[in-house]
Amino acid sequence: MPLTFRKSFRIWPGVRLNINKKSWSLTFGDGNGPRHTYSSSGRRTTSMDLPGPFGYRHTTRRR
Repeated sequence: MPLTFRKSFRIWPGVRLNINKKSWSLTFGDGNGPRHTYSSSGRRTTSMDLPGPFGYRHTTRRR
């Protein structure tokens, strides 16, 4: 089983700094609406929890 590293810090209410072995990212938003994540690797993700077993996620990459 490989070892992984992941750490998340709450900077301000609604803002998180996420760090893993290869990159870091900032997440804006709380649980009551969409969340926007911007990664140092160029990935941008918008996600939102919907009622029931549904969720929404849209990811784009910088070219």
